[in-house]
Amino acid sequence: MTETVGQDNAGGSGKTLEVMDIMRLLELLPHRYPFLLIDRVIDVDGDESGVGIKNVTINEPHFTGHFPAAPVMPGVLMIEGMAQTAGAMCVASREGNATPKLVYFMTVDKVKFRKPVGPGDVVEYHLKKIKKRGNMWWYYAEAKVAGVKVAEAELSAMLVDA
Repeated sequence: MTETVGQDNAGGSGKTLEVMDIMRLLELLPHRYPFLLIDRVIDVDGDESGVGIKNVTINEPHFTGHFPAAPVMPGVLMIEGMAQTAGAMCVASREGNATPKLVYFMTVDKVKFRKPVGPGDVVEYHLKKIKKRGNMWWYYAEAKVAGVKVAEAELSAMLVDA
């Protein structure tokens, strides 16, 4: 289900932002458990910006080995969560919502991991579009837990129809 939520910004313009629940994400993305790394996307403004949400739980398979006595979410999975948030936004923003054949994760740059993430945390992937050219998008992404930045990166993706 996709819903829209009216939200007043500082100027009170009543801008409408989209919310993508898990069922909508399953329509937009090819990923499935255990590699679907976002639970929903909120505050979606087309392909301009959005916030992916990941509820981190102890029963995720990577915690059996990373690390059993002190579970830490692997940083590469946070980067993938950022990319999946961007991918869902890009696919959803297409004219007529035509689903592409493939979505390629093209680049990841300027990655910084600042704090560990573990079971019980709710990670928010805040994405802002840097630019778009043709079928390619570039984003700046920040991962936050309880408002504190835990990771950041710049990434790009390409949608392919054929």
